[in-house]
Order: sequence, then C-alpha cells, then structure tokens
Amino acid sequence: MAWFKREVKGIITTTQEKKEAPDGIWNKCPECKKPLHYSEQVENQYVCHYCGYHLRIGSKEYFSILFDNNEFTELFTNLRSGDPLEFVDTKKYTDRISETTRKTGLKDAIRSAHGKIEGHDLVVACMDFNFIGGSMGSVVGEKIARSIDYCIEHKIPFLMISKSGGARMMEAAFSLMQMAKTSAKLALLGQAKIPYISLLTDPTTGGVTASYAMLGDVNIAEPGSLIGFAGPRVIKETIKKDLPKGFQTAEFVLEHGFLDFIVDRREMKEKLASFIKMLAA
Repeated sequence: MAWFKREVKGIITTTQEKKEAPDGIWNKCPECKKPLHYSEQVENQYVCHYCGYHLRIGSKEYFSILFDNNEFTELFTNLRSGDPLEFVDTKKYTDRISETTRKTGLKDAIRSAHGKIEGHDLVVACMDFNFIGGSMGSVVGEKIARSIDYCIEHKIPFLMISKSGGARMMEAAFSLMQMAKTSAKLALLGQAKIPYISLLTDPTTGGVTASYAMLGDVNIAEPGSLIGFAGPRVIKETIKKDLPKGFQTAEFVLEHGFLDFIVDRREMKEKLASFIKMLAA
C-alpha cells in the first residue's frame, strides 16, 4: 500500500548544506525536562513556563529584568583579582582567572551598576556563578564595599543579588576577610539610614550566606533556591542524622525565620520598587 512505501525519493541534504541550530537557542528545564526556546525564556524572565522553575541567570539578565529599559551605568569596572598567595592547584590561579575571563567575558564574580527601577534610583551588585562558582574573593568584597560607599555618598538604596558557592579558596584568608569587611560597610549603610535589600538566589552558600547575604533590611529569595552555609552532605555526616525534607531550600529557610519573603522573578521588579518606596519613606 502506498502509504507504507515511499514512492518518491526523499529529500537529501548534503552535509555541507545542513544547518545546525545555533548554541543557546534551545535549553532544557532542569526540573521538568521540557525544551525551552530562548525567546520564551527572555519573555518569561528566565522562568520555565511549564513548571515555574527559576533558571540560573547572571548579572546581564538580572540587569535587563530590573533596570528600566535596561539602562544603567556600570561601576568600578577596572577591578581585577591579584594573586597575593601565588596560588597553584591543577593550574596557576592567574591562568584560571585569565581563562575564566576569556570564557565568560567577566572580570570577576560580581558586577555593580547604578540605574533606575520604576523611576527609583538603585545600586545593584550582582554575583555571577559562571565566574569560578561565584566565589567570594577580594574583588567581590571590594566592589561591594565601594558600592556601599557610593550609596552613602549619593543617598541611594542598595540591592545585593547573591549567587555563590562561598569563599574563594585560592585567596584563602584574603577571601575570608571580605565577610567582616562587607558586614562593617553594611553597618555604616545602616547608620546612614539607607535601605539595603538582599536577594538570595540559587545557590547562596558558604561565607556569603554567613555575611552580607543575610544582613538585609529585607531578605528575599527566589523560589526553590539553595540557601545555606555548609552543604547538606557535610551537615549529615557531621550530625549523623537524616535531614528534614526540603532542607536548605528557600521555603525551608523562610519557614524557620531567616527570610522575609519569597518572590517570583516575574514579580521581582514590582516588589523591589514597592520595598524601596516603603523603606525610603
């Protein structure tokens, strides 16, 4: 029968003429595994429209979501990591920095910018997980400190978007010092009565959680974010007990009083603008 047998020779395309889909056009939701087109991701602010999973994004995407018309002035762009310890593991730290900069186009694991959100001035410091796991090194601490000084000088609210695996081991004690440094600067911001909003995203762990991420006048998080100090496996091995269901998720942390709100990314700009208006009143 004709419909079981091809009577006309099928279309043949040579290898040279084949067209591949460009990288990054399609993505797969890590939660529901359904395919997501890039244009759909942008339109839905990088939230899966099937299951609501919040995809991991960096400073470029957060700035485009939050700042009016994606217009902003980036601050302190000249800061780069040094190598005070001349650290070497599988490769030199300087080589690792150079390689990561080349791959990501970023100078370190944080970018800071001044713009407007629904007409309100705001300074946003946003971490990028793609840069050595969003690790907190001396440049991260210095950019946050300078951003806070900028906010105090210009009387502008400060938003910190955390996304980090913790302290940067290649800088050892220099990295750990940033916890105290940023906390002290935030105390000065509080004394100046300038609002500080902390947004915790997936993941926010280690020394970042133990310092500036949890010190906001308002602490908010995205749904399902991993938030904690040590990882679940380390904790379980230490206390020798099974951990509660959903341990270290944003919902668990909210239930135990360490967060004020969980906010869907699609509503984030509106919520932040209302917080700024309320805190600045």
